[in-house]
Amino acid sequence: MRIATWNINSLRARMERVLAFLERHDVDVLALQETKAKPEQLDLTALTDAGYEVSAHGLNQWNGVALISRIGLRDVRTELPAVPAWPEDGAGVVEARALSGVVGDGLRIWSLYVPNGRELDHPHYAYKLRWLEALRAEGERDLATDPQARTVLVGDFNVAPQDEDVWDMTAFDGKTHVTAPERAAFEAVVDAGYADVVRPDHPGPGIYTYWDYQALRFPKKEGMRIDFVLGSPAVQAAVSGSFIDREERKGKGASDHAPVVVDLEF
Repeated sequence: MRIATWNINSLRARMERVLAFLERHDVDVLALQETKAKPEQLDLTALTDAGYEVSAHGLNQWNGVALISRIGLRDVRTELPAVPAWPEDGAGVVEARALSGVVGDGLRIWSLYVPNGRELDHPHYAYKLRWLEALRAEGERDLATDPQARTVLVGDFNVAPQDEDVWDMTAFDGKTHVTAPERAAFEAVVDAGYADVVRPDHPGPGIYTYWDYQALRFPKKEGMRIDFVLGSPAVQAAVSGSFIDREERKGKGASDHAPVVVDLEF
């Protein structure tokens, strides 16, 4: 089974790239983030004609997540339990940032788009930390119910958990993504039983999944590693290979993120 995760930065704008990626790498299940569309705004005909089932969750032109599978897609869930609303002033909504489904022979895959955090003194930063805590709690509950659960948490976590995950730590002084609370929140998810299954094959420094469009970050190799595949113990034992498709960041109309691909043999 080959699974992948990709912050597509608008599915409507990059549907052709998604189709080409699926075919080129023979992908069974693709989790997308930042689809930026309501489900009814997406023309999924080309995907379904290619033999894929699709579940998309989006409320407006922001955020949005999707799952694309050719090995079945059932028991779809559109939010994390206890995830906070935004804004957190009593008038907020639960954003379209999480979607899960069961594929193949019992693998539950979560497509996750963790809040950015914006600035350290912004309410969105506290929202981000609470969102990650909700993810940790759900992951812990899942493994407490079934320690052998085949569960994988994939997506754009908007956290660089190690110094080597950014091109220059001094460039992030006083900024989000690298702070101790964010890293602790990410590590809490790992400690709940979900290991990064890609890093062992592709250690840093210099291994990134995101390069800002501005300031020529990609040709300068000034990126960040913020997209991850975190697997439960059963998933960890099934990993047979992985790669980051840096080539997909190249060319006109590319997303600012690269896909992360993992092979599993249960």
